[in-house]
Parts: sequence; structure tokens; C-alpha cells
Amino acid sequence: MRRAIPLVFLFAALPLEAQRQPYAPTSLSVEDYERAERRLGAQTQTLVYGADVRPTWLDDGRFWYRNRIVEGEEYVLVDATRRLRGRAFDHARLATALGTAADTTFEPFALSLSALEVTRDGRSLTTETRHGRFTCDLQAYRCARAPAGGRGDPGRALVVSPDGRLAAFVREHDLWVRDLDTGQERRLTTDGQKDFAYATNNAGWTKSDRPVLLWSPDSRKIATFKHDGRAVGEMVLASTNVGHPRAEIWKYPLPGDSAIFMIHRVVIDVPTATVTRLNMPADAHRSTTCDHIVCGGRWADIEWTPDGTRLVFVSSSRDHKQAILRVADATTGAVRDVFEETEETFFESGFRSSNWRLLGSTDEVIWYSQRDDWGHLYLYDLNTGRLKNRITAGSWNVLDVLRVDEASRTVWFLGVGKERGDPYFRYLYRVGLNGGDVTLLTPDSADHTVSLSPNGRFIVDSWSTPVKPPVAAVRDARGRQLVVLQEADISRLVQSGWQPPIPFSVKARDGQTDLHGLMYRPSHFDSTLAYPIVNRIYPGPQAGSVGTRSFVSSRSDAQAIAELGFVVVELDAMGTPLRSKSFHEAYYGDMGDNGLPDQVAGMRQLAQRHPWIDLERAGIYGHSGGGFASTGGILRYPDFFKVAVSQAGNHDNRVYEDDWGEKWHGLLERGPDGSSNYDDQANQSHAQNLKGKLLIAHGTLDDNVPFYSTLLVVDALIAANKKFDFILFPNRRHGFGNEPYMMRLRWDYFVEHLLGAKPPEDFSFGRQRVTSQ
Repeated sequence: MRRAIPLVFLFAALPLEAQRQPYAPTSLSVEDYERAERRLGAQTQTLVYGADVRPTWLDDGRFWYRNRIVEGEEYVLVDATRRLRGRAFDHARLATALGTAADTTFEPFALSLSALEVTRDGRSLTTETRHGRFTCDLQAYRCARAPAGGRGDPGRALVVSPDGRLAAFVREHDLWVRDLDTGQERRLTTDGQKDFAYATNNAGWTKSDRPVLLWSPDSRKIATFKHDGRAVGEMVLASTNVGHPRAEIWKYPLPGDSAIFMIHRVVIDVPTATVTRLNMPADAHRSTTCDHIVCGGRWADIEWTPDGTRLVFVSSSRDHKQAILRVADATTGAVRDVFEETEETFFESGFRSSNWRLLGSTDEVIWYSQRDDWGHLYLYDLNTGRLKNRITAGSWNVLDVLRVDEASRTVWFLGVGKERGDPYFRYLYRVGLNGGDVTLLTPDSADHTVSLSPNGRFIVDSWSTPVKPPVAAVRDARGRQLVVLQEADISRLVQSGWQPPIPFSVKARDGQTDLHGLMYRPSHFDSTLAYPIVNRIYPGPQAGSVGTRSFVSSRSDAQAIAELGFVVVELDAMGTPLRSKSFHEAYYGDMGDNGLPDQVAGMRQLAQRHPWIDLERAGIYGHSGGGFASTGGILRYPDFFKVAVSQAGNHDNRVYEDDWGEKWHGLLERGPDGSSNYDDQANQSHAQNLKGKLLIAHGTLDDNVPFYSTLLVVDALIAANKKFDFILFPNRRHGFGNEPYMMRLRWDYFVEHLLGAKPPEDFSFGRQRVTSQ
């Protein structure tokens, strides 16, 4: 007779998961590190084919793109109207023809063409190569040198007028124009001066010779500003070299400074060189989206009316809480406020690019707002400032307005969170300006990157997930698939031992909100062992740890570190974008939070779910904001994180540029005792908590996050008598994090102090040869 065994005793009879053997090799070999190196992007990307379709649209509605193939790179021409796809030319014959014309040698699948114009009948093309510009007969395959692109490429330092005749540029603090036919140059302004120049964007860590301006549609006027930094404080860096160091000194405002960059808006009549100053106070150097006034290469938050008589723009307050839509008369400079929107935390008009749009034919404005906790579109009357109707609604976000057709009163946009599944997947939608049903145009459950044809008739759609490679196709304006362009081939990548990351979800600190991330395990993973866990962190607030939800063969060195014997996790915590406004502003005013409560909570849940995670061996690393967060992690959670690697961290936002801290933490306020609302966010304020192993690194010429921020932490750790490791990279800017030496230090640090193993002594990157066989 069988006796029932109580379930509790049955569980007690099983081995305790906490007792499972840790993965703890005594040493790692050169071969172990070389296996990890093979998981870096420089080696995995060469094993992926047909994954990157970036169309260049031609004037007649066709487009071409480069496609990676086993032999190298091919050029594909697509006629969406006729549903035809094929190579744009015979690559071998064109290579021979170009080589003859240029008196050099071209390889058929390594042509490196930077431009391509194919005639409608397909009988000839014009292209740019590193040896010049050529026109080629595709019947006889003969090429001849062509004049440099019409009026020539004006370069990055010039902005060409809509009619293509003039190019504006800055010289000696003033704005000039050059006639692209004759080369004649003419000065438009005369009162520019150092730190009070026209059209410049040399602000904080942004430095560019390209003027910031907007030509009117008729090419007769230029909207720009005088950029006032005269009273702004300076940042100083010095080179490391034999002899006297070279000093770099430039204007760099900080939170709490009495003077920040201001812009005095003007309109310049080009034929007469008349400067009209807008009748309004100077605006703070702010935009409604990115750090600076130039977002994605474009001056943000300003548009001309179609007739060029008025400017429509947004003024943002210093603290980013207030946005005022304004209209200016381009002739008189008179300015009228249309309406304003104010947030308790920060106002944004989109994700990385502004989503408001002027409808010039009807004097209306599409406005973007998160007033109901989600990012949506609203239609306003430009003359009265009255809300006419809501365009979109629901518990999801409009992400990026791609096209507005005023004739059909239709808008196309990318959105997130509306479909089931991963809330970060982007989809393309269409909706009428009067509201109503939102039409999904890209139905596949995946992350979509899209390009719309200039006439709006066609959509190039590429979709993928972190675990599924891309498929690219042409769709019509209704979303119907017309032509499959590519289905990515990752067979050689898989044969190399590659494995995809593992998507996961956990609950946030509140126990209710879903968080999403990716997890990486070693290819030699053994489920009977317990592995140290490493958190690769970027805290936002403008981005998260995971990054794109599209397919990529490698995500920095996350999989590479996993190969050394770790479980690596990336988690998008609260305080990052693309979810609700309340999610995004979760730690507004408390930047030292850095989403760390969610990271710790998520890692605890993963360890409960997966007994092969050893939570007693937890590490963390990151760069820039991730450097801030990783140091904060080991100082604020000293009993949880045992090892941290911190690179280029903005450890105290009082010594980082003003528009960053003042947007995400608020304006600096001091109490009667001299304390401020910025004190706790500073990592040096928690230096006394260090228990584990900390490696801090910075570049001495980092003009984004100056290394003084790291030295404040170093000084506090010394004062607290704490042991730590510290390295400065001489003459490095902000992006040294994936230099071979830094990467080797990072790997060694985790191997030695978290895994408890000895790293190989004679490993160096790049010694192995990786083939695609």
C-alpha cells in the first residue's frame, strides 16, 4: 500500500538550489578570451547578410540600397510601381569601366559608391566614388568623368537654400552667403562678436561649424539667432604631452549658473542683408526634445509658413517645464503667443525629434502632448490657439510623426505600446487629422524601421526582434505588401556559435509595473551550476539599457562578457522613455536613483526564477550615464553589488552641462544652511559606503563629461580611506569605453573579482583571424 508523501517533505528531500555548485574556474585561458572576442560586433556583423536596407529615394519614385552579400556589397535598384527588384548594374563590368575612367582598380563588390543616380530607362547612371564623379553608359559599360555634382557639395559647414543657388555659412562670428554658381560671397551681418555670434551652436559639449538656421521656402529669408554666451562660465581641459600642455577652454554652463546660453532670434532678408530682431526676450538655449537646439541635424521647434511671411516656433523655459508656441511676422518682428503648455516635471514634444507640425494651408498646428500620461497628437487653430480636436488617444504613445498630407488631412507616424507584446516594438500607423480610427500599416509583431517615399505612395518596412533577423519589404500606402526586398541570412552567424539574447520581464520596485530586458548566457552554459550575474546599465533618462528592439548581432560586449562565465542582464528600468509619462518621470528630481531600485528588484526576481544565477556574486558596469549609475549602484547598494566598473560617469550633475541636470533634476536650489537639492544625487556623497571592488575610468580630454566629475568621487573615496582602482586615459574624449585596453580591463576586473579566476596574461584583441566559413 502506497503512502502519500506530504508535498513539503518531498521538496525538502530535493537538493537546495542555494547549494548548487558555483561556476568558479581557477583561471581563464587566452582561448576563453578569444571565444569572447568572437562575440563582439566587429566579428559577428561580418557573418550577417541582407540585414540592412536603407533606401535612397530617386526623384522618379524608385530607390536603391546597398546590400551586404557573401562576396561583399551589391547595389539594388527597386521600382515599387512595377514591383521590380534587381541589381542596379552588372557589378563586374561597372568595376572595369570605372577603373578605366579613373585609372585605378575597382573590385566588383567593393565599389564604395556614395551616390547613385540611375536614369529611368536604366541605360546610364551617375555616381560618386572616392576617385571622383562619373557618368556611365550601362549599355556599352563605358564611364567618363563628370563635373562635380552640379554646383558641388557645399560641405557640412554650409546650409544650401531651397532653390540650390546660395549657401549660408559663418565667418568671423557673422553670417555670410555664397553664390554656388559664381563663388561670390556676401556678408549678411556685421555685428557678430566672440561669444555673441550668429547661427552658432557651440554650446556645452556640442561644437559644430555648421550654421544653425532655416531658409524660407522662397530662399529670400533666413531665420536664425545671435547665440549669447558672453557671461557663461568656462570649462578647461589640458592635453597630455611633452612640453607645455595645450589648453582647451570653452563656454560650458552648469546647473545653477546665473548665466546660461541664450538665443536672440532674428530674421535676415538675404537680398538686402536686412536683419530684423524678433520683438521678444531672448530664449533659453533649449528645445522640446534633445539636449540642444539642434536635434537630429535639424534646428528643432521652428517652421516657416509656406509663403515665407511668418515663423512658427516654440520657446522652451530654462527648466524645460514650459513650452510656448509663437508666431512671428518676418517683416516687422512682431511676435504673438498662440498657446502654452506647462508640466510639473518636464515637457517633451516627442522622442528625439519634435512632433508638432505646422499646417500652412489651413493655419492649423498638430501639437504633441503627454497631458493624459501618454504621448498623443492634438489639432489646434494657429490663429486663435483653440483646441479643435484630439487626433489620437489611448494607453500608448505616438513616437515620431513621419509625414503629414494636408490635402487628404492624413498623418503617418510611428507608435509604441498599442499592439500586444513587447511595448517597445515600433509600428507604423495612419490617422486622419480629425481623429477617428488609427490604421496599423505594419502588422508583423516586431520592431519596425520604415522609410516613406517622398510622394507617400510607398513604405519600405524592415522588421525584426532581438532574436529574429530582419525581413524587409515594400508596402503601399495602405500597408499591403508589394515586394519582398531581403530576408536576412544569419546561418553563418549561427554556425559560429552565436546565440540570441533571452528576452525577459520582471516587476518594477512597485511590484506592479512590468519591466523588460535581455539576458545573455555563456555558450558553454551548464544549468547545474550557478553563475555570477552582471548588470550592463544605462539609466536614461533619454534612453534605456537595452537600446533598440531590432535585431543586432552584438550589443556592445554583453554576450562577450557572458562567454567568460557570467549571466549578463540589461533592463529598462522606470525613469526611461517610450512608456507612460509617469513611468518616464519616476525619479525626476532624484537622479541618483538611476533606476537602481528596479535593477536590484529585477535581478532578485531573475535569481528566484533561475537557480543558476548566483546573486551573491553580482556586478554592474556602464559608460557615461551608465558610469554614473554603476558607481551609484555599488555605493548605494553595497551589500548587493560586489564589483563595479564605471567609465566616464557624470557622477555629480552640478559639474555636467546645465540643460541635462536642469531638465531631469530641476533647477538647483539652496537652503539656508547651504545644502542643495543636488547634494544626494552626487556619488561622492556616498563614498563612505564602498565595500566591494570599484574600477573608475575617465578620459582626460572628455569634453562631454569632463573628468572632474570622476575626480570628485576619487577625492571622496580617498578621504573615506577606501580601496579602489582608478585609471585616466590621456587625451581621450568621451568614447573610450570600447577601446581594447579598457575592454580588457573591464573583462579582467569581473573575471578576477567576481568570478574569482585568474585572467590570461598574454591576451590581446585582434590576434585571432575570424573567417566566414
